[in-house]
Amino acid sequence: MDSRCSVFFFALFSLTVIALAYDPDTLQDLCVADRSSGIKVNGFSCKPESNITASDFFFAGIGKPAVVNNTVGSAVTGANVEA
Repeated sequence: MDSRCSVFFFALFSLTVIALAYDPDTLQDLCVADRSSGIKVNGFSCKPESNITASDFFFAGIGKPAVVNNTVGSAVTGANVEA
């Protein structure tokens, strides 16, 4: 009897966690910065989804090798929305 109760509560807990993790609102699932917008309250505003293109997700500087001349022997290529 005790094992049945444990299994029941484990199943109930698992289903509750799955139900709470579901996010039906896609408000901020995709936000490409609109750099041409004059509104900058907490950073850049988001582009409308109809104006998003593949070039918004491409940065040519990532594929270029950097000059490594430090004692650690590594380099970091920075990329952000203002680049």
